[in-house]
Amino acid sequence: MNRIEILRQYIDNILLNISGVEERRCAYVHLYGVAQFCALIALKRGKNVELATMAGMLHDIYSYAKMDTKDHAHKGAVLAKEILTSLQITNEDETKIICDAIYTHSEKGLVHPDFNEILIDADVLQHCLYNPMFEVMSHEKNRYEKLKIELGIA
Repeated sequence: MNRIEILRQYIDNILLNISGVEERRCAYVHLYGVAQFCALIALKRGKNVELATMAGMLHDIYSYAKMDTKDHAHKGAVLAKEILTSLQITNEDETKIICDAIYTHSEKGLVHPDFNEILIDADVLQHCLYNPMFEVMSHEKNRYEKLKIELGIA
């Protein structure tokens, strides 16, 4: 079994324990939606698609595992490191790359290293395209407009 599928099984076990049907649906849609957008953006930018997908799958795992969004990016990076270490599916450098991206993914107004930007942009895309009839949040508007141009959908 490949690393993404090993991680998916682990994450699915966490998500299946969410008691609320709506919360569980949102968790699946968001985590796996962001993971797919990470893959797309990583392909477009010539970055590591597998690690980007894994970062997307894990980026909000703290929020869903603990049902707590306070400081979820920083706490999520710690939890992601624990998960990756326990599963033994990444080496130390790969774990650091993934966890660094998770740590900064809520900082939408700042510019980060290229790999971190993939996760931030994927998170924005999922938020904006979850329901295209919703108004784009002001703190995501600039990124979303730039992403549409980069992806040729403006």
